[in-house]
Amino acid sequence: MSVAADPDAALLAFLRLSEAAKTKGEKSQAALQEICADENAAKALFQVLGYSLALSEFLIAHPLAVTIFHSAQMADSPFATTPEQERELAFQALADYQDAFASNSEICRLAIAALRKHYWQRMSQIVAIDFAMPNSVHEFSVISRAISHLVDAVLAGALEIAQNIVPGGHQIDFAVVAMGKAGAQEINYISDVDLLYIAAPGAQAQQSAEPISESEVIAIGSKIAAELARIVGAAGAIPALWEIDLNLRPEGKDGPLVRTLESYLQYYQNWAKGWEFQALLKARPAAGCTELATALIKGVNEQVWNVAESENFVESSQAMRRRVLAHIPQRDADRQLKLGKGGLRDIEFTVQLLQLVHGRTDKSLRVRSTLEAIDRLSDGGYISRVHATQLTDHYKFLRTLEHRIQVRRFRRSQLVPTSAAELNVIARSLRGSLAGITNGAALEKYWQEIRVKVRALHLELYYLPLIPAVAQLSQAEVTLQPQAAQARLAAIGYRDPQGALAQIQALTAGVSRTAMIQRHLLPVLIGWFGNGPDPDQGLRSFRILSEQMGATSWYLRTLRDSSVAAKRLAQLLSCAKYAAQELPKLSEAIAWLDSDDLLQPRSAKELQEELNAILARKNTPAEIATAGRYLRRKEFLRTAMAQVLGLIDEAQVQTALCNSAEVAIEAALHAASIKLCQIHDLPQLPFEFAVIAMGRFGGKELSYASDADVLLIHRALDHDAVNIDLLANEYARELVQYLSVGSTEPALAIDASLRPEGKNGPLSRSFASYQQYYSRWVDTWERQALVRARYCGGSAQLGSEFMNLAHSVCYRENGLAAKEIREIRMLKARMEAERIPSGIDRKRHLKLGPGGLSDIEWTAQFLQLCHGQKNQQLRTPSTIQALQAANKAELLDHTDTQILYDAWIFASRVRDANFLGTARTQATKIDVLPLDAIEYATVAAILGYPMHQRLELNEDYLRLARNARSITERIFFGDNNEIEPSN
Repeated sequence: MSVAADPDAALLAFLRLSEAAKTKGEKSQAALQEICADENAAKALFQVLGYSLALSEFLIAHPLAVTIFHSAQMADSPFATTPEQERELAFQALADYQDAFASNSEICRLAIAALRKHYWQRMSQIVAIDFAMPNSVHEFSVISRAISHLVDAVLAGALEIAQNIVPGGHQIDFAVVAMGKAGAQEINYISDVDLLYIAAPGAQAQQSAEPISESEVIAIGSKIAAELARIVGAAGAIPALWEIDLNLRPEGKDGPLVRTLESYLQYYQNWAKGWEFQALLKARPAAGCTELATALIKGVNEQVWNVAESENFVESSQAMRRRVLAHIPQRDADRQLKLGKGGLRDIEFTVQLLQLVHGRTDKSLRVRSTLEAIDRLSDGGYISRVHATQLTDHYKFLRTLEHRIQVRRFRRSQLVPTSAAELNVIARSLRGSLAGITNGAALEKYWQEIRVKVRALHLELYYLPLIPAVAQLSQAEVTLQPQAAQARLAAIGYRDPQGALAQIQALTAGVSRTAMIQRHLLPVLIGWFGNGPDPDQGLRSFRILSEQMGATSWYLRTLRDSSVAAKRLAQLLSCAKYAAQELPKLSEAIAWLDSDDLLQPRSAKELQEELNAILARKNTPAEIATAGRYLRRKEFLRTAMAQVLGLIDEAQVQTALCNSAEVAIEAALHAASIKLCQIHDLPQLPFEFAVIAMGRFGGKELSYASDADVLLIHRALDHDAVNIDLLANEYARELVQYLSVGSTEPALAIDASLRPEGKNGPLSRSFASYQQYYSRWVDTWERQALVRARYCGGSAQLGSEFMNLAHSVCYRENGLAAKEIREIRMLKARMEAERIPSGIDRKRHLKLGPGGLSDIEWTAQFLQLCHGQKNQQLRTPSTIQALQAANKAELLDHTDTQILYDAWIFASRVRDANFLGTARTQATKIDVLPLDAIEYATVAAILGYPMHQRLELNEDYLRLARNARSITERIFFGDNNEIEPSN
């Protein structure tokens, strides 16, 4: 009894079986005693009695059937037989009745009973062996295949009876084609058996003087079909076996039960839908005329494996899966093992879709079994080995759990019980198969975990963008045949198709798994590169990146398995030369493509924490400074990728670039402190030091190519110390050196020319010196420059005091005098006239042209200088915040504010796109809206213009700039005298 999953049920069933054996006579009693005396046989009997209520009832009704558990009988188990041997055993059960089928209805009844009894006896053996296995989950496919062989054999026996019963039954050839799980030989213990029937005139009828007509063939075949359904599914003394499901036939429930081969082929040629071909993927001869069944399967084979090419096939398949989920009753949704989220259908739909899409060109995928298909998909590199293992393990568990649910009562059910008692019995039946699953609660928890994992796998693989993209390609394009590939390359915009083909051939050469995955990726990637402005660059950069990554396993796996990474990479490589150059230098960035979160710029706090972690492992000043520059490079690339992919806006870009500069400055400050203390043998620096950001850096409005404008300030801590100014300037020089030279990491160009006396003045001045200079010699342009001052590093106390000084200089009580207004206007006009390079259309100059960045910034600063003494909100280094404050103070109306905002943001984005697209840093290039066709298309693509609207970029910029210029002329140049100068 201890072997039984439900000992109480086993005891009760055994007592009833013993009583039944007594009632049936000595032969039955002797058979039961013999089984009980055989330890292995008794164990098998009690495992069945202690779990399957349905099989217990069968054995109680037929106690002599317990002999099937005898060791000799079990040795000839369904696991040891071939399909042919299993069929022979079924026909042996009918041997006593075959000669009298047609003439005696009672004999037919007895034959049907014998066939059904044979089925339930063999099924009892399968269940007993299943339960005795050390690991039923692992051996699921063996169990399911044995059931499938038995079903095939019984179908053959039932067809033999039916053809004898139906008048003229042997005048026709009749084929039974298995579909679904029956076709895949992965059938359940109890489920509908999906079939198709084909009928044709038999050989004798064809040779007859009066050949049988097609209508007669169909009529006879339909009667055979009806008899088959009755033989296996009608109520009787011995329980029915299963229902035959013919709903996968042409026209479904409305179609004829039986068709000729020609009728099937005509239907599939002219009217079948995509899902019908998907169903045929598992079609297999099961019984009857093998030639007919094989002819149908061969006749539709090419249509089955080309169905993925039909319009919207992938999307339709995905929609069908969603409809299945939508039609599950709400009360059953969380208990559905087959149809629900994380159920068997999630795995089966995923595997079949991958088979149909890739099986067009890879015949190794043309298999019926789900488990075998998973193996083939893994072997072919279409899914990762990890995913294959997970899919296999989860599928076997779910199918085994389905079996356990069904075996209890042999009812067609896919609902996991809610009863704790039922779950406990199921859990005990899986002893040894699942570690730690000893009771129903543990089984419930494990199943729920598997559901989550299966759903995640389904969503990850089933909705891969590669799948619909591959489905849209022709077979020649998928296989990258040179002629078709070159033609496609030329058609989608590659300027050098022959060179691109050489890149493809280099990437796909060889038999390694890397080359195999490349062959799967490239047919789609070359199309995605073609969506960009420079597909040749995209493909070339992809080859460089792939060669740089070498055999790194996760790189190609990420591109294949991610729902977004490959498409994002194609967009980056074909649009952004900067990203294409930098990605091979920072391979970890490839992983960011799979996650929106990883592509979001790090905050200043996160960067500081990362710097602190690195500094804990660095010792020398050079290493410390390099660490800061490395973090800046990494954040630069992250920001660039996110911007090209449209994941962040311009404000986030500028903030991220400033944060990355500040972390580099922070590291350089630390490095310079250590270096100076080492050189001069100092325990600590005898001065405090602050870095003040100026210009775009001060406004937190850096672009990719901007220098970092700064002022450097020091103040003595030890007033008795000598040469503080010299020491502080030595420190400042070390700081600049650590940021701009002596490292493999990109330099941060420091521009300190806004300091008093410009390039002729000391690099760092004392705070007192700044106070003296600003009180006696400050020029109007220097006051204007201080509007954008911001503390960004070093001593926070010193930085705060300097900012108070800067505001007192900027925002004097009397604002701007008339003379100062004239100076500012003249300086602006001179800049416009002198600084735009010759040969450049000034209307296209993003910075100094009419309505460009300078117009908007100077207009904002002008308002700040004029009114900042009265309005604290105007005292901000940010251009955008200044415009917003001016609007709030009613210095700008809402329309003017929006125009200036839009123009400034747009021009900033174009500058960024110029840099990202070309990787050039020269202002002469990035400050101009490009005229070169490829560069212009690149900028438009990065800004998000669809291919058919890219010409609108030029018009959009000129319109925004024109409107912004009109406001600058009115507000800044005073055409309407809105600004009253101070007296």
